[in-house]
Amino acid sequence: SYPSDFVTFCSPPPQELPGFYYDSEKNRYFRLLPGHNNCNPLTKESIQYKAMECKRLRLLEEEEKQKKKTARAGLNSSVLLQRRQLGMLSSTSYCRLVHELKVSCMQRRKIEIHSPDSSVAGTNNFKVIVADVACERIFTVNDVEHGGCKYGIINLSGLGKESLTVEMYDNLYFTNRKVNAVCWASLTHPDSHLCLMGIAETPGSASLLPASLFSSTNPGDRPGMLCSFKISTAWSCAWCLNPQADNCFSTGLTRRVLVTNVVTGHRQTFGTSSDVLAQQFATQTPVLYNGCRSGEIFSIDVRQRNRKGQSWKATRLFHGSAVTSIHLMEAEHYLMAADMAGKIKLWDLRAAKCVRQYKGHHNEYAVLPLHVNEEEGLLTAVGQDCYTRIWSLQDAHLLRTIPSPHPSAKDAIPSVVFSSRLGGSRGVPGLLMAVKQDLYHFSYI
Repeated sequence: SYPSDFVTFCSPPPQELPGFYYDSEKNRYFRLLPGHNNCNPLTKESIQYKAMECKRLRLLEEEEKQKKKTARAGLNSSVLLQRRQLGMLSSTSYCRLVHELKVSCMQRRKIEIHSPDSSVAGTNNFKVIVADVACERIFTVNDVEHGGCKYGIINLSGLGKESLTVEMYDNLYFTNRKVNAVCWASLTHPDSHLCLMGIAETPGSASLLPASLFSSTNPGDRPGMLCSFKISTAWSCAWCLNPQADNCFSTGLTRRVLVTNVVTGHRQTFGTSSDVLAQQFATQTPVLYNGCRSGEIFSIDVRQRNRKGQSWKATRLFHGSAVTSIHLMEAEHYLMAADMAGKIKLWDLRAAKCVRQYKGHHNEYAVLPLHVNEEEGLLTAVGQDCYTRIWSLQDAHLLRTIPSPHPSAKDAIPSVVFSSRLGGSRGVPGLLMAVKQDLYHFSYI
């Protein structure tokens, strides 16, 4: 039960009137005074923020009391097992629904972060975390107080069911560069390097760094940077795993795409009519998919030579707002895309049409990633409202809405990683959430 003033304030106002705000505690309207001399702290923005914070605290309290509901009414583990034994569910459907049940029951636990340099552990806010393919390591970008970013790698091997401790190693060489995009690169072996795109000064910069820079070995033995060059402001990047475009990575820039071979130094430039905010290479073919600020999604076959105009564009899809994230599904017949209007759509690339929409995502202007786990049948996305939402890939059903442990703010949007094998092949399943200076694990039970 909640205090009466808590419940009263959370109740929506009867009606919104232009120029007025409704005080639910006093059950009456008050005029919003115009002009720059208005000292009234109760503005529409503050009222909306207070209502959002009220909702977040209520959801957090429900989670702590384990007042969770299953994602689908009447579905529990015993019912699933019975239907499986009766032959009413295939093994694929059974596994998918079991994952849905586990997602509904995930519980939050804070992770203790250790660092060889105790002065840097937990002193900077997480901006983004990106897992390697095996989910053994997490690359982190942290904001620093004096501007720019610092980078690090978190080893997840210590993430067990009993102990929640991870080791974080910082790279001391590159601490003042603002990072817009990052991806893992497989040059000498899987996930051996990192591509970093962002702003060092004017213009921006692109760097390819060995992941061993973040190891705990003697700093004097660390290899140097593989390549670095100046570019215009970079919005996105992607590494190509197709052997027909070996050792190549792409950079999404302002009105152009740059594909670079890190061994030969050869570059290809493709002009676009808009900023490229999201990129991903296909693996079965040397094709690069791009999502633009204009809302257009198009593909490029990187084997062709540079051409003027738009004749080199292959697949073309269109969103009504800026495309912030794309994910090519494993069979490469479908593409998931999210935009700044909060729309998440699944596109059939063969028919060039949207076949499914995932509702509930919130975005207005931020470049926010999608996280697709096909093996588990799940889609995860963090909204600008700081809520983490998980959907079923199969039917777009919203399975879980997770409130942030911290009050919502522009600089406190969580960054997440989901996997059924966090820490490697024998790792633990669950969701990792980085927000502010903290790292949390939402574990299966």
